[in-house]
Amino acid sequence: MNRTEIATLGEFGLIEHLTKPITPVQPTTKKGIGDDAAVLDYGGMRTLVTTDLLLEGIHFDLTYVPMKHLGYKAAVVNFSDIYAMNGKPQQITVSLGISKRFSVEDLEAFYEGLRLACEVYGVDIVGGDTSASLTGLTISITCIGYADKDEIVYRNGAHDTDLICVSGDLGAAYMGLQLLEREKIVFRESGTAEPDFAGKEYLLERQLKPEARKDIVKLLSENGIMPTSMIDVSDGLSSDLMHICKQSKVGCIIYEDRIPIDYQTAIMAEAFNMNVITAALNGGEDYELLFTVPLEMHEKVLTIPGIHLIGYITSAEKGCNLMTRDGVEMPLRAQGWNPIAQ
Repeated sequence: MNRTEIATLGEFGLIEHLTKPITPVQPTTKKGIGDDAAVLDYGGMRTLVTTDLLLEGIHFDLTYVPMKHLGYKAAVVNFSDIYAMNGKPQQITVSLGISKRFSVEDLEAFYEGLRLACEVYGVDIVGGDTSASLTGLTISITCIGYADKDEIVYRNGAHDTDLICVSGDLGAAYMGLQLLEREKIVFRESGTAEPDFAGKEYLLERQLKPEARKDIVKLLSENGIMPTSMIDVSDGLSSDLMHICKQSKVGCIIYEDRIPIDYQTAIMAEAFNMNVITAALNGGEDYELLFTVPLEMHEKVLTIPGIHLIGYITSAEKGCNLMTRDGVEMPLRAQGWNPIAQ
């Protein structure tokens, strides 16, 4: 493949090259790329804004993460934050810090993944910035969305007796990461070993190409269910549930045998001699939706495919606890990944 040095285009030429194919599709986008600022109009709705910073060597490893997948994931994790507020993502801005080892073709692949994510979720790219970097690749994406003020779901709305629900399954992204790290070590030691990913495609997809649960937000709305609190599972079930409890000033109890775990996740955990519940509680990057609903919604929420009832909210003085399969109550601990500690 030909390599085009970024310096041959310059900053403005690079921006024009990467953003030329981008055409706004949202009616809320009045002015996109090409001016000093984007112009957005939400017609009286509340504006939601979220930002994620991704640093090479901390949040991703380009040894095994393709640039196209990285672009897709970088966008989706921002969309997930907006959906977790019961909102609709509309626009993103993309800022990149780029070292000399990257070519124009590398950034084209990144933007290809970025644009694909935006096409899938109906989001416009409306601006951003680029700069030289001395420390690899830095990605900062800001996502803007909207919601009716009466439909925004915060983390602080959970009440005693509310039911705790989660979408999808947990721990798969973490086990996918463990698999990729293992194969990286094997390759470095041998220099020739082919990666062994057969039968593990689901775990790889959950790690490299996660999806935001737009479908769950839609299903809840269609079924007349308004969560009392909600968060996306980015730091691990334990940490994120404790965020809800802390902000809502409540406690909780969840049941080990109700935590949804895919078969491939369980098999891989066994291969790594790892407790699969630990992976589900603390792994993170699942981007499932964790939410609470009033007790009277019990029957209704159970009819929605892909949603699992895993526990209930208690009073604050009872703390946050896990009921094991043996009937032993243990305190939950926030042991999710901490990027500051890296």
